[in-house]
Amino acid sequence: MSAIITATNLSKKYGKQAALDGVSFTVESGRIVGLIGPNGSGKTTTLKALLGLTQFDGELSVLGLDPRTQRDALMNEVCFIADVAILPKWLKVGDAIDFVEGVHPRFDRSKAEKYLAITKLNPQMKVKAMSKGMVVQLHLALVMAIDAKLLVLDEPTLGLDILYRKQFYQNLLEDYFDENKTIVITTHQIEEVEHILTDLMFIQDGKISLAATMDEVGERFTEVMVEGPFIAAANALRPMTQRTVFGKSIMLFDGVSREQLANFGELRTPSVADLFVATMKGTYA
Repeated sequence: MSAIITATNLSKKYGKQAALDGVSFTVESGRIVGLIGPNGSGKTTTLKALLGLTQFDGELSVLGLDPRTQRDALMNEVCFIADVAILPKWLKVGDAIDFVEGVHPRFDRSKAEKYLAITKLNPQMKVKAMSKGMVVQLHLALVMAIDAKLLVLDEPTLGLDILYRKQFYQNLLEDYFDENKTIVITTHQIEEVEHILTDLMFIQDGKISLAATMDEVGERFTEVMVEGPFIAAANALRPMTQRTVFGKSIMLFDGVSREQLANFGELRTPSVADLFVATMKGTYA
């Protein structure tokens, strides 16, 4: 695999506040990466840096280009869906397709029309007559019809109901993603993207606190429902977190062998949401 994104010591301040504090990471081709963090952790600033929308210190290569000086070339290979799909109220569906076809050399009109055919949108419908879900569907149709190597999603399903959210990710996998494309997603709805991610990055206070493939997460982290007689022995191995569910003590361990933990009780791989809460311990205090 080759690196689509290489970031080295990225730093960005807003006044005296550090939004990014020496962030370094790589994203390989053909991966779906979840960039997860609490509000104000640096997620959106990271995405803006990738897209050439903000200045920063450090080194950043996206598809072999520097977003600060080669943004025009970069935008031919990158698509972006923001948390709010802002389109003019007077814009018609057909006009939106005509516009994107006229400005982007990698836009496939037939692909956009094929996607829109399974929605309730029609070429004469104006944005002002659409629900938020419909606006997102239009935005998605326009973006997925562009043969981009990198797709950046910033809270793409924010405010949508669960049916629209599930459909969004299903379309993303079935109609867009392949081994030649790479997707970076930020979202607070972790449970809904967990099954599609290949890689996970947690960002906290402008720093990457965890970067691993989903396979590595499964090998490294283990949750144990500890039986009463073994609680003291389990605590001696210094779990990351401990919580009680229906009177049972559940502990999360980092880097402790499953063979050793199996003596204490039932094992399972933690969900990304549980791992996120454990890693961000103290952030919301």
